[in-house]
Amino acid sequence: MQLLDRQQALAIAPLWRLGFRPFFLAGALFALLAVALWAAALHGLTRPALSAGLLAWHRHEMPFGFGLAIIAGFLLTAVQNWTGRPGLSGRPLIALFGLWLAARLAWFVPMPTAVLIALQLAFIGLFIAQMARQLIAARQRNNYPILLVLSLLALCQALTLAGLALGDDNLQRRGALAALWLIGVLLSLIGGRVIPFFTQRGLGRVEPFAAHPWLDRLLLVCGMLVAALFASGHNLQPHPGLAAPSIVLSALHGLRLWRWHLRGIWRVPLLWSLHMAYAWLLLASLGMSAWHLGWLAHPSLASHALAVGAMGGLILAMMARVSLGHTGRALQPPKAMAWAFGQLNLGALIRVSAGSGWLWLAALCWSLAFALFAWYYAPMLCRARVDGHPG
Repeated sequence: MQLLDRQQALAIAPLWRLGFRPFFLAGALFALLAVALWAAALHGLTRPALSAGLLAWHRHEMPFGFGLAIIAGFLLTAVQNWTGRPGLSGRPLIALFGLWLAARLAWFVPMPTAVLIALQLAFIGLFIAQMARQLIAARQRNNYPILLVLSLLALCQALTLAGLALGDDNLQRRGALAALWLIGVLLSLIGGRVIPFFTQRGLGRVEPFAAHPWLDRLLLVCGMLVAALFASGHNLQPHPGLAAPSIVLSALHGLRLWRWHLRGIWRVPLLWSLHMAYAWLLLASLGMSAWHLGWLAHPSLASHALAVGAMGGLILAMMARVSLGHTGRALQPPKAMAWAFGQLNLGALIRVSAGSGWLWLAALCWSLAFALFAWYYAPMLCRARVDGHPG
């Protein structure tokens, strides 16, 4: 039976053997193309024909097009290790990926808004159903918080799309920003597991980092509270009393970074890229606190610290590391990836600190970072594992 399963797995084209392969590659390509198009449109270089407004497209596609693609690729792969059950592969994976791709292209095809919305919600619904099926069957209760956050993310997408259908800009903002902070919660959940583990393994440290479940739970609660405040509309206007959750988040993220820090990480690109990206979660939380306290003029600086620095940075670093491990390669990325990590962090810094006249440079840094990943990793993702494993 095991021999038959192996033969069946090897009969599948390498790109469709596990979720990380198509979603990492397509997500990286989408990241560079979407941001390049957004920047070109902002500078009047092009007028993309969209079925909805340009701003609505940008708000939706950063968390639900790009972010969700990489989240799906990572979780559909990780759940196989968590449960010991085969991950999604072959035709079911092709179908799910095809739905994601159709949802991205739908913005550029004239169609009724209801059809556009149905395509967007179908992908996240099927993705959550697949994750729930595997986690519940294996009774993986420790991973149920991930299902909770994914379900809340689906509600945020529905809220965003309801705003699109009703022409309500405020509703769109509430849904998109709440989703972005929920993605921050997922980054915290997953980062809290893998960053200390990768750091320990990458530096040859024998003793594992001590676990602090209370810290993980408090981060989950505070992160969801911030997202809920956005979804309800309360976080759209500054109020000193609403700074508390963000202040607590900042302190907890800072505590984590302090606990994980070892001087040796700065010699290893696969490690310093993760730690720097996680530091953007701290900066985003500090930015929200400062805005509520009247020390920061605009909340978009905090949101872009989260979207560009934390989400983009952790995604790029995780893809670079996970792709090597799951294709059977040594954990030594191409040398150009150190430049990619640096470019992405530079782009995030420009986006949150420079004026609007420098948005093109931030977009260029972002696009070049993901272009480097796609260039060097596409052959790995499209070919069989080098160790002969069918994954």
